Amino acid sequence: MEGTVIQFRRGRKTIHERHFLIDVDLKSRAEAEKLVGKEVIWTSPGKNKKQIKGRISSPHGNKGLVRAIFERGLPGQAITTNVNILTSENKNNKTSREKENK
Repeated sequence: MEGTVIQFRRGRKTIHERHFLIDVDLKSRAEAEKLVGKEVIWTSPGKNKKQIKGRISSPHGNKGLVRAIFERGLPGQAITTNVNILTSENKNNKTSREKENK
């Protein structure tokens, strides 16, 4: 499942560097609550393909946005880029691919 990084989680005068709002194209808060606890991975667009991992912590608002907390802060260029959300289906496919490669 894919989502789009929308913005830092912020207040009027503060920015939380590790907290981001992610749009997953969901319609309601109830659908967003089902994703809480799932792993999120952002991959850099450069040639090194650096990955930064995080977790979905809670829904944000009533329109299906979610909050994600990353291990390290994402760079500012990450805004409007895509992130991968690992659901149980993705994890099963990932482990089967790793077994095939070994």
